Amino acid sequence: MSDCVSYMWNNWTCQGIGLLEFLVIMALIFGLFMLLAGIFTAYFGSGKSRTIGVVLFVVGIVVGIFAGYEYYVISGHHLIAMLEEAALVLIASLIGALIAVGLFLVAIMKS
Repeated sequence: MSDCVSYMWNNWTCQGIGLLEFLVIMALIFGLFMLLAGIFTAYFGSGKSRTIGVVLFVVGIVVGIFAGYEYYVISGHHLIAMLEEAALVLIASLIGALIAVGLFLVAIMKS
């Protein structure tokens, strides 16, 4: 299996995602959802819930910054390039899933 796949129709290159990239993406998504959960909890909660929401928010920020910084320090690559590739993969997978669900619904509706 090669590290780089070249698509001739538009000259895009795609680098393989290794364990470090996997862990960084996982940590960034974890941080993002902690941040969002913290905002939601702090805004709609009351009393103790608001405090927990603020803690979740801070944890999300700290995890996100730490993951991005460590990726840059360990690999020497910029985080934005990896996130662009991850976003393209996510968008492509969502489009593929939506097409499959659409075809499934059309097949169910026709029968």
